[in-house]
Amino acid sequence: MNTAITSSGNAELAILDVAELTSDPELEARLVKAAHRILADLVRGGAALGWVEPPSRDEVAELLGHVVTAVQAGDGALRAAYLDRRLVGLGYWLRYVRPTHRPHADLEKIAVDAAAQGRGVGRALTVALIADARQVGLEVLTLDARGDNRDALRLYRSLGFTEYGRLPDFVAVGERRYDKVFYMLDFRRQG
Repeated sequence: MNTAITSSGNAELAILDVAELTSDPELEARLVKAAHRILADLVRGGAALGWVEPPSRDEVAELLGHVVTAVQAGDGALRAAYLDRRLVGLGYWLRYVRPTHRPHADLEKIAVDAAAQGRGVGRALTVALIADARQVGLEVLTLDARGDNRDALRLYRSLGFTEYGRLPDFVAVGERRYDKVFYMLDFRRQG
């Protein structure tokens, strides 16, 4: 079992992996609906998750299906955060597709329900995903974030990620432009 449980206020925060999500029919059935609610609400609020408009339920179902398939093939990790059996966040990484990049993966999304932010959910998800990456022997875990996402960038730095590049004004949201910031966690340089 790969559940990580921590205290978050008065509730227990459970960080579940794919095996746990798919072994509980109730959680599995509600995952897409709950993930869609979180992602759509965050994007509506201006979150930097890769969409300009909130994703449809079908888009989220397709995305999660793709990630679950990758996890089952050994090419990814998915974690979901629950407070009292209510989904409050999710995140995943996927291995790079190119054969020369297979020892590495990209942390593609960490999303936490706005009502649960500031309670350690994003940190717990990221820590679990880092542990998953170490467990399968990844060499480097990368990510990119929008430059104005200061809380996320601070979190990643606190967990050992270092910036390795920046594309100024690369992310376009309407007329607004933001830097795209690249971070990496190099397991080869850690004990």
